[in-house]
Amino acid sequence: MSLVVELPGGGLRAHCKGASEIILASCDKVLNSAGKVVPLDEESSNHLKATIDQFANEALRTLCLAYMELDNGFSSEDPIPDSGYTCIGIVGIKDPVRPGVKESVAVCRSAGITVRMVTGDNINTAKAIARECGILTDDGIAIEGPEFREKSEEELLKLIPKIQVMARSSPLDKHTLVKHLRNTFGEVVAVTGDGTNDAPALHEADIGLAMGIAGTEVAKESADVIILDDNFSTIVTVAKWGRSVYINIQKFVQFQLTVNVVALIVNFTSACVTGSAPLTAVQLLWVNMIMDTLGALALATEPPNDDLMKRSPVGRKGNFISNVMWRNILGQSLYQFMVIWFLQSRGKSIFSLDGPDSDLVLNTLIFNTFVFCQVFNEINSREMEEIDVFKGILNNHVFVGVLAATVLFQIIIVEYLGTFANTTPLTLLQWFFSLLVGFLGMPIAARLKKIRV
Repeated sequence: MSLVVELPGGGLRAHCKGASEIILASCDKVLNSAGKVVPLDEESSNHLKATIDQFANEALRTLCLAYMELDNGFSSEDPIPDSGYTCIGIVGIKDPVRPGVKESVAVCRSAGITVRMVTGDNINTAKAIARECGILTDDGIAIEGPEFREKSEEELLKLIPKIQVMARSSPLDKHTLVKHLRNTFGEVVAVTGDGTNDAPALHEADIGLAMGIAGTEVAKESADVIILDDNFSTIVTVAKWGRSVYINIQKFVQFQLTVNVVALIVNFTSACVTGSAPLTAVQLLWVNMIMDTLGALALATEPPNDDLMKRSPVGRKGNFISNVMWRNILGQSLYQFMVIWFLQSRGKSIFSLDGPDSDLVLNTLIFNTFVFCQVFNEINSREMEEIDVFKGILNNHVFVGVLAATVLFQIIIVEYLGTFANTTPLTLLQWFFSLLVGFLGMPIAARLKKIRV
């Protein structure tokens, strides 16, 4: 960064500041300790370079300040000279790492998120800060932008996965890195930045996160998300909530498919074999309401927890309906289908049902059992892999409210809305049987979760 000023006593002077090693290379003179201009000899140059390295290794950002007298005049159309400067000195600026950044980087690493640092700082400064944050590890590579630019495509394929720090980078270097990670390696890439120079990379990334306080308008326009507090720790919160939404949708789809599969198979096979379906249209509408509206409310409102950041990322090519989900869906569906089919074939003899209302009582029992299977399966769906499905359940008031409302309305439908829903009141033994069958789905689900897929 350079500017030309007019001196009070007449004459012009150019001032320059910037990356220490670059500005120092433009100097041929230096101010000594007495404030006199002396030629920049090899000894002075080596002393200044050693000072730059010393500051950089202490995680200080370094700037070189220089000036030159413009004895031949200067026009606004002329370029500011890029050589012949007098070095004033080296400045070391401490930019302390925000509290919580090191912990956030560790959380990202445990979540399978690779954190890379791309900066315009001196490489020693960048490496010192990256080590302080936990970004640079023993098996990682720190590289400078000019060196990165010279690499061939084949070399980049081997190099990019190991790069953890890129220093003295240009906007094009960051854009190139993001482009290769997305297109060549198929990674999901999030980029953070606050400057105008970050705009190309923010736009190229899958998720661009601009800083809301220090960020420029250009960076904010190019980004997808604006971090209002400019804190890296907030990015971990963003990742946690993103994973929570994804997992909650998976839970809901798992629950929904289980209900769909059982209801479809039961009604279809029964209609083919006996000529009538045990679940009437109104009953299916109620089941559909449990499955869609109430199920979505219950499972989609689960708050994020710290365990989400211990999972591996899904990736760009990951299947939404995973093998774990298929295992749970098929296992629960098989159990529910067997129970309902057993009731259809043996229900009358087990409960001694005879007379003109025997079919109505049996169909009501089947409907009631089926609904309570879904109530307990909804609890099972809170965790797709963990056996403890009750952890934190009382903290989700919406989930508890939905379960209570489902059970309450089921009692009202069976006991009091017989004409409307084609049901008839059940005995205490039949209610207990429905509850028991639904509850048995929980130990079966726990056993299913032990099957590796």
